[in-house]
Amino acid sequence: MKKQKGFSLIELLIVVAIILIIAAIAIPNLLRSRMAANEASAVGSVRSINTAQVTFAATYPSVGFATPLSALTGTAATCATTTGATSTNACLIDSVLGSGTKSGYIFAIGGTSGTPIVTYTVNADPVVRGQTGQRSFFSDQSGVIRYNGAAASTVTDPPLQ
Repeated sequence: MKKQKGFSLIELLIVVAIILIIAAIAIPNLLRSRMAANEASAVGSVRSINTAQVTFAATYPSVGFATPLSALTGTAATCATTTGATSTNACLIDSVLGSGTKSGYIFAIGGTSGTPIVTYTVNADPVVRGQTGQRSFFSDQSGVIRYNGAAASTVTDPPLQ
């Protein structure tokens, strides 16, 4: 009788079991890495919004700060011309961030009433806490970015270091 070449069923099951064990170790680390990347993106986006708000207020002093986030962005056609920027389409941030959702975070701007608007707040909250991000971020006209790991961040939370 001739001996057959190949792998036995037991050997194949052992290999599959080893692959599953490695995957079980790697997937949680991948998810934590994605949350950390989303949080870093959110902090960068809050910084961009702060910079855009200062530029907006300097460019349109009679308006003050922009209250809807969409006022800081603009359409591609509007932003392509040098005279296209206005106080309602300022072309200061990209359209993805201007839509209010980016990298697993929701961004919102608030402000005081009146003209000119002299204060603003920006909040960045994860779409699903624990999956797209763990911490919420807050900033205002002071430019200090604050965070909270359990709820929406406010002016009383500790600043990022």
